[in-house]
Amino acid sequence: MSPPRILLCGDVLGRLNQLFKRVQSVNKSAGPFDAVLCVGQFFPDSSELLDEFMNYVEGRSEIPIPTYFIGDYGVGAAKVLLAASKNSANQGFKMDGFKVTDNLFWLKGSGNFTLHGLSVAYLSGRQSSEGQQFGTYSQDDVDALRALAEEPGIVDFGVTNKAAASDMLVGISDSSNTDSTVSELVAEIKPRYHIAGSKGVFYAREPYSNVDAVHVTRFLGLAPIGNKEKQKFIHALSPTPAATMSAADISMKTPNTTLSPYTFLDQGSHSKEAAKRPSDSVSDSQYWRYDVSQKRQKHGGGDGDKMCFKFIYSGSCPRGEKCNFRHDTDAREQCLRGVCLDFIIKGKCEKGPECSYKHSLQNDDSQRTHRSENASANRSKECWFCLSSPSVESHLIVSVGEYYYCALPKGPLVEDHVLVIPVEHVPNTISTSPECEKELGRFQNSLMMYYKNQGKEAVFFEWLSKRGTHANLQAVPIPTSKAAAVQDIFNLAAEKLGFKFLATKSSKSSDGRRSLRAQFDRNCSFFYVELPEGTVLSHLIEENERFPAQFGREVLAGLLNIADKADWRNCMLGKEEETKMVEDFKKRFEAFDPNQ
Repeated sequence: MSPPRILLCGDVLGRLNQLFKRVQSVNKSAGPFDAVLCVGQFFPDSSELLDEFMNYVEGRSEIPIPTYFIGDYGVGAAKVLLAASKNSANQGFKMDGFKVTDNLFWLKGSGNFTLHGLSVAYLSGRQSSEGQQFGTYSQDDVDALRALAEEPGIVDFGVTNKAAASDMLVGISDSSNTDSTVSELVAEIKPRYHIAGSKGVFYAREPYSNVDAVHVTRFLGLAPIGNKEKQKFIHALSPTPAATMSAADISMKTPNTTLSPYTFLDQGSHSKEAAKRPSDSVSDSQYWRYDVSQKRQKHGGGDGDKMCFKFIYSGSCPRGEKCNFRHDTDAREQCLRGVCLDFIIKGKCEKGPECSYKHSLQNDDSQRTHRSENASANRSKECWFCLSSPSVESHLIVSVGEYYYCALPKGPLVEDHVLVIPVEHVPNTISTSPECEKELGRFQNSLMMYYKNQGKEAVFFEWLSKRGTHANLQAVPIPTSKAAAVQDIFNLAAEKLGFKFLATKSSKSSDGRRSLRAQFDRNCSFFYVELPEGTVLSHLIEENERFPAQFGREVLAGLLNIADKADWRNCMLGKEEETKMVEDFKKRFEAFDPNQ
């Protein structure tokens, strides 16, 4: 599949005739393109262009391809955007854009969404402390984007209204059309491409290295449409999404790569900020903050009535006791019980009746059971592993039992890498019923015999997230010659991360799993690995502990000298290749399959 083709545009200023005439011309000569991303001011500067603008908004003129904008200010903006906000289809969180009209989408506030495989993070509007309804971003918008930035993965496009001063050449980097908040955000999010407008010129900066990241960032500043100097206002890009790139490709640097401009920015900014606020709060804006009227139990070091969104949403906070906002365990519990996050932290939900979550605090068991059934049904529709989900990759399934099924993974580490997955949407394989455990044992024994027949040994591992995703136990075959080294390399990896495994030796696999059930705490994440000779290594992950979700795979990739395959995305195959892989596995596994 070829990479997506995106057109980038500077300040439109209401000149939609000129924009879409140019888009159609470029589309005809070098297209087709998938979408247009507009930065800078989108609405007209004066009422003279309002009729032209409204022809498109009201459907009298056609918008040729999907067009997204962030500069939500100018003449007519309030009327158009208020109407879009009231549209029932646009209620609640719509990070992929509020539909204004066919093929025109407003990226409101801040967010992160996927556009034809590309991860796009955006901050809409201008910086303002006046809290206007349209055309400005709030501190909540900034904090929300920072919270999203902590999620795994690389952002392909960072889209902002204004540039950071450090992005621009000396001579055009005055403060009038740059934004210091953008500087901070870009330094944290580290997009592969940072695109901005509102500077009046076109400027493509040399790529620069990022601090604590292997990839580089390229900045593009776009001129406004109709500028007198005839500076470039539209630019085409066709980048391969980072999610599908190999580690070697994503870390590639060209000879003109420079140091990060934010290395020096950070050093200078701390002294300035120290005079404005206490030193402990320099990074506090990474967390969403809402006033709440009732004090609840907290475990952070924060005071007052502001809650740490990161803790409520994920159950952990990287700052721990140093966090200046409350780690509200009651709010976290309500989130786990299916209460709407907006309702918990704001006391209201913009989505209203269409929201699938609860809008009241859940306390008794009957409410919890009812909520659990509804939430489970909703999760199953979107889960990759639920057999009833439209998202399930059914062509990868190799064997189906009553309680478990086996499937080959997308991006296998080695040949015959297998996932053993519960049929029901359950968060782990440890706390299931005895019947489920027996069937899991049969699958494990079959895989061990199958691998041994090939001169290999089985390593099983599972990452149990306290967020409660669909469980999957991974089975990876390793050469018998390397079996004796598995425990040592896992212990070495644990030592580098600053913890020690609890080792349990047992003669039977069922005894080892029984000991895991005794150790498991539903309120904590948990990792364990079952080694070929019967030893089980386990680790209860403490709150605020940084633990790689792909730890098991990364360690085995090191053992097998295939470090480039540690990331499953580097190993992805096309559907035809996956289908053939499944057919070949089924033929080899048929004699061992417990369901044959």
